[in-house]
Amino acid sequence: MSAKAKSAQLRLPGFDSAQATWQTEYTSHMRDDPPVHNRSGIEIKPLYTPDNWDSARYMEELGFPGAAPMTRGIYPSMHRGRTWTQRQLIGYGTPKDYNRRLRKLMDTGVTAVSLIPCNSVYRGYDADEVDTELLGTCGAVVNTVDDMLACLDQIPIDRVSTAMNDPLPFTLLAFVLGAAKRRNIPWTKITGTSNQSDYISHFVANHMFLRLSLPGNRRVLVDEVGFCQQHVPNWNPVSIVGQHMQQAGATPAQAMAFALCTAIQFTSDCIERGMQPRDFLPRFTFFFDISLSFFEEIAKFRAGRRIWGRIVRERFKVDFDRAFRFKFHSQTSGADLTRQQPLNNIARVAVQAMAGIFGGTQSLHTDAYDEVLTTPTEEPSRIAINTQNILRDEAHLTDVIDPLGGSYYVETLTNQMEEEIEAVVAQIDALGGMYRAVEAGAVQRMIGEGALAFQERIESGAQKVVGVNAYRIDESAHAGPASQRPESGSMEAYLESLQTYKSSRSRSRVQAALSDLQRACNTPEKNVFEQVVNAAVAGLTHGEICACLRRELGFGQPLIIV
Repeated sequence: MSAKAKSAQLRLPGFDSAQATWQTEYTSHMRDDPPVHNRSGIEIKPLYTPDNWDSARYMEELGFPGAAPMTRGIYPSMHRGRTWTQRQLIGYGTPKDYNRRLRKLMDTGVTAVSLIPCNSVYRGYDADEVDTELLGTCGAVVNTVDDMLACLDQIPIDRVSTAMNDPLPFTLLAFVLGAAKRRNIPWTKITGTSNQSDYISHFVANHMFLRLSLPGNRRVLVDEVGFCQQHVPNWNPVSIVGQHMQQAGATPAQAMAFALCTAIQFTSDCIERGMQPRDFLPRFTFFFDISLSFFEEIAKFRAGRRIWGRIVRERFKVDFDRAFRFKFHSQTSGADLTRQQPLNNIARVAVQAMAGIFGGTQSLHTDAYDEVLTTPTEEPSRIAINTQNILRDEAHLTDVIDPLGGSYYVETLTNQMEEEIEAVVAQIDALGGMYRAVEAGAVQRMIGEGALAFQERIESGAQKVVGVNAYRIDESAHAGPASQRPESGSMEAYLESLQTYKSSRSRSRVQAALSDLQRACNTPEKNVFEQVVNAAVAGLTHGEICACLRRELGFGQPLIIV
């Protein structure tokens, strides 16, 4: 018997006549009722009933938290037992500036470290190799193990998780390990995540982060996974990023699909290297954007969790619950924030954060309302953190696990999002997998088309944006927050100390580490990331390590689609 037929049997008396009456009255009130679609293109009905979803499908589509199909969450207790980690991105000025901000934010409720470096670091250079004017304005300058020690001063990194926004070749992780060694902390006690380890998302949508050639990135990522398995077993070496692609224009369904395809690619590459998925998959994590499309985002996370569990069990033949846990960090979408009337962004962030919580996130970053204007300042950052505190402690959003589960609308939308996501996964599979698809530019084209379609909706007024194309005011008399810059004296002092650091090192030790790194790049059986760590411990800087790998493995050249 079909689900619809079962549903008909379970209806209360009078259901059909009541539904017909409602439909007649609705139509009379809504004669001009154009179709409504969410960002993924799914048509949204005005009402959902047991005709759309019924409890006969409960075990197949929902089940219980911590058990297949994982729709309701990856842990039995979810946020009732342990709330999400509050992981605010922090990055500003010198390492000492960063440390001061970090300690202040931890006093207000932040429960984990998240370090975002200066753009000079993202581009693969030392602070003394670039124009000094913008140093430290968008992140902290971190070029050495000494810098990392200053960033993490008085932070118990053997007890507090750290997230390094650290593209390949993962010099920030190498510096953390060097700092731990200096502080006599065993690497087995270091926990956290290489947050920007997904080179595919960088190649597609975040070009500044692509330091090395595409094949070079592929080599180093697998080496890092292998190294961490052996030496830093509680570190998450891979964070598959759907966020970049969604912010670049992918729909929520596409962003989830691309992230899942990337995870399939990385899993296949590690298996090809001889690793066992049962061993490394528990340390794979995901990172997603949360847009303002509230119910769509909740459905995206619930569907993605279900699909990933099925991929691990059926495609990779792994029957181990920790391997198919869909652990993800989420960040409220900066792409939805506006420069116009920036205080409205507080409301936007609260709605996005609720979607992340109802979607079952494991950690959450809430954007500051001034993030579209400047590096977040202290008061907006505090409001962003307290948004999470209010949702957890005052709104009691953690009292019930998956509180929207069983909603006719949410369950129907979850199923529809699952279909959309799986259709995109099938497209990428047909192209030979994610690596080949992005190499050919297919993913970039899909994202570009999505970005154009959404922008056209804004420009036509079909998608209202408060302060941009609706409810505008004259803002000429209202100055936005002033951009922050580190004190020139402190940055000059940092640059002087960096020069002193470079000149005072053992030349022979530095040259030996550099030679070992070069040799590893050209010897397939050697682990490149192991030599990155050794080089950092020996005193090489971030820029020197990146320069060596660029020479040996090729400079990053993203594919530009016209």
